[in-house]
Amino acid sequence: MVIIIIASVAGLIIGAVLGYVLFRYVLKQTYNQSINTAKQEAETIKNEKLLEVKEKFLNKKAELEKEVAQRNSKLQQVESRLKQREISLNQRHEELIRKKQECDSLTQSLEAKIANNDKKRAELEELQSQERTKLEAISGLSAEEAKEHLMESMKDEARTQAQQYINEIVDDAKMTANKEAKRIVIQSIQRVASETAIENSVTVFHLESDEIKGRVIGREGRNIRALEAATGTELVVDDTPEAIVISAFDPVRREVCRLALHQLVADGRIHPARIEEVVTKVRKQLEEEIIETGKRTAIDMGIHGLHPELIRIIGKMKYRSSYGQNLLQHARETANLCAIMAAELGLNPKKARRAGLLHDIGKVPDEDPETPHALYGAKLAEQCKEKPDICNAIGAHHDEMEMTTLLAPIVQVCDAISGARPGARREIVEAYIKRLHDLEELAMSYPGVTKTYAIQAGRELRVIVGADKITDADTEILSNDIAKKIQNEMTYPGQVKITVIRETRAISFAK
Repeated sequence: MVIIIIASVAGLIIGAVLGYVLFRYVLKQTYNQSINTAKQEAETIKNEKLLEVKEKFLNKKAELEKEVAQRNSKLQQVESRLKQREISLNQRHEELIRKKQECDSLTQSLEAKIANNDKKRAELEELQSQERTKLEAISGLSAEEAKEHLMESMKDEARTQAQQYINEIVDDAKMTANKEAKRIVIQSIQRVASETAIENSVTVFHLESDEIKGRVIGREGRNIRALEAATGTELVVDDTPEAIVISAFDPVRREVCRLALHQLVADGRIHPARIEEVVTKVRKQLEEEIIETGKRTAIDMGIHGLHPELIRIIGKMKYRSSYGQNLLQHARETANLCAIMAAELGLNPKKARRAGLLHDIGKVPDEDPETPHALYGAKLAEQCKEKPDICNAIGAHHDEMEMTTLLAPIVQVCDAISGARPGARREIVEAYIKRLHDLEELAMSYPGVTKTYAIQAGRELRVIVGADKITDADTEILSNDIAKKIQNEMTYPGQVKITVIRETRAISFAK
């Protein structure tokens, strides 16, 4: 048993040794084979990398050679251009040298000619002085006197020719434009029909009986005084039966007083406290009526988008007058005329109607500014966000602002048509007489005028001049001068025609 165990152990040891040796052998063979394989793969990779490097090197070399070739070609081109430029510069240098030589020769010849000319000029001046001396001796006039005489004659001749040229231009313009202008103006006037409204500074309030007049006056006139203090008017109670006269320069105040009197008389309770209450109520009602009138006017005229303040001003026009003409009626008439004339001329009639309706808004301010009403109206329109062409038409309709749009002359013309037509307005007799007297005095201030007559209610001025003092050519100049002076210095409705009359009379007596 022991022997068997020993033999088994020995066999195991021998088997283990043989197995280890065999394992080492197989492992070595496998390792050598792996090393060989790895060497082969490394060699293959090395060869591939060498090929890639060689290929890249060849590509880079080709690219560099190409760049070098391109740079060489560019350098050759630059060199050729430099050579050509050098050749051209040499040629220009040679040409400049040649031109300089020519200039030098020309300069010498010019200097010689200048010297010769100076010599001839001196000789000519000497001859002119000699001739001038001879002419002065022959004519008996010095050179300065002859020059002044010639200039005066040339001025007179030029003035006469200029006036003739102006007359030709005016006649031509009248032939071509007068007919069409008359047609447009007459058609515009005919298409607008309006009634003449004359307002006074007083309003008559009629009563049913004189008994009511006593109640209106009150004890010791306290009711009258309270009503005058509340409305800012003056009540005239005289012997006129069943009537009280309300006097005030402001039509709104007169209207407030009239309506308040109407309510007080209808109610029957007339005392100072009641008067103040009624006047306050009437003022509110009248303000609402003013706004309603402005809205209704804007709707009737087809004008939209007006500022509320402009609507209020338009409503107040109903209670304002200009030379006796109702301002709202005048504005509506001017607006219709502007729309008609703008349509005839191919312009926008809506804008023209808007400008015509707003052209006199400067006449009804709440305060009393010193600014002319046209400029103040343009300022109001600008504050109410109206367009610049509308503002310019409002401000320029009395030539107080430069006209920058075509609407401005249309509004100016239509304002004159509405205000200057017969019966539209009335003037105070003293102002009317003074205007005619100023016209005649203005014309008499010119030399050569013997008589002046203002006729046709100041629409025409006839000027009679002396035949021995003014020539026929000077009459045209005198007429234009008088017209310009009237236009610049006087205020008048419409236009004034100036007629200068010059006549020669031969008088003899048979004895």
